[in-house]
Amino acid sequence: MLISLYSRCLPVRFYPFTFRSREPFGLLCSPCVETLFEFLAILQIAAGLFLLWQGIQWLTYVRRRLRTDPGFYAPRTAVLCPCRGMEPGLERNLVSLCEFAHQNFEIFFILASESDPAYSLIKRVAASSRVKANIIIAGKPTSSSEKVNNLRVAIEQLPPDFEVLVFTDSDGRPGKTWLHHLVAPLADSRIGATTTMRWFIPNNSAFPNALLAAWNASVVTMLGGHAKNFCWGGGTAIRRALFEQMGMLDVWQNSFSDDYSLTIAIERTGRQIVFLPECLTPSYVQTDFPGLLEFTNRQIKITRIYRPKMWAAAFATHFLFCSTLVLGLVVALSLAIDSRPSSQVITLFVLPLLLAAFRGALRVIGVTEAMPSARAEIMAQSWIYILVTILIPFLYLLNFSASLFGRRVTWRGIQYEIISPDQTRVVTP
Repeated sequence: MLISLYSRCLPVRFYPFTFRSREPFGLLCSPCVETLFEFLAILQIAAGLFLLWQGIQWLTYVRRRLRTDPGFYAPRTAVLCPCRGMEPGLERNLVSLCEFAHQNFEIFFILASESDPAYSLIKRVAASSRVKANIIIAGKPTSSSEKVNNLRVAIEQLPPDFEVLVFTDSDGRPGKTWLHHLVAPLADSRIGATTTMRWFIPNNSAFPNALLAAWNASVVTMLGGHAKNFCWGGGTAIRRALFEQMGMLDVWQNSFSDDYSLTIAIERTGRQIVFLPECLTPSYVQTDFPGLLEFTNRQIKITRIYRPKMWAAAFATHFLFCSTLVLGLVVALSLAIDSRPSSQVITLFVLPLLLAAFRGALRVIGVTEAMPSARAEIMAQSWIYILVTILIPFLYLLNFSASLFGRRVTWRGIQYEIISPDQTRVVTP
């Protein structure tokens, strides 16, 4: 009793949890905020169910494509691979480009300079190749990215008998049937280009590798059996006649992005871009946090410049998803502090995450069926594509935020300023 009376007489400064000190937190956790969270969570659940349905349609498309016979169309094909610097597994990657089970093709390795660290390795791979492998020195770029400049110079030097151009990257490791499956559908003149996508497989379970693999996995399901596909520079085939008809060498003269520029040009012709999941390309990744952010920030910044509407829609989608989860955590914490029931809030918080995990599982099923040779490796790290995926919207939100500031990007040690889709400045050659 004495203690109770004495405590009532203490000055206010002795009470750390008075109503006034909790007022801002109390406002944040008011019934109105709870209602807002419930509304946003229901929207996210509805969106998640829709995306899950799209994921099922994507898997159906993958399985249908895997049962499709590619046909016999095998024109003379030039496989163009721009290279710069050393990277893990480079020699094995380049050797795989020389081992395609496809008739009538040549491989062209393109570098900016003979002083490139990878030059001697590429010479060795070209010398031991069973098919004709050429090395082209393109020189330094002046108004485009080095990759685009490499491609332009190589295509300008190609003999006229090459009918199909295939673009690939040095960090992928395609299978032996990859080239035939990528080129054969071009027998249909209504097709503007065929394309595929990489699938990152971490060399180890380091967290940056896991984040990058999960970040990229979500891109794979953006492609499918619809009319909104886009070309991927690491795996695209196009008839040379169409490429020249569109004036791509002129388009690329001042461009940073090879694939976005090509996509826009094909869309203008009204032709379709066909996604081929049977050509999905494993890419073995090893990075750290700075490398992770450099790669992901660059991809989103390029998207903002070349595809502003897509960028804005994706930004809004990820912002709402992340805001809903953060708000749900705050509301759940508030209810726990007040000893109020929170099962409904927890359920609404967890359901969008479960739906995201289910979509990740669908991706793993489709990709392992499309790439049976990498099935064991992918399944051993399937937790990355299913569970780490839950964190990826926050990484995307960081990328979108970073893309708001400036137009400079770094690619393999070279800094560029992308002034517009058709104007590029080389900052540090």
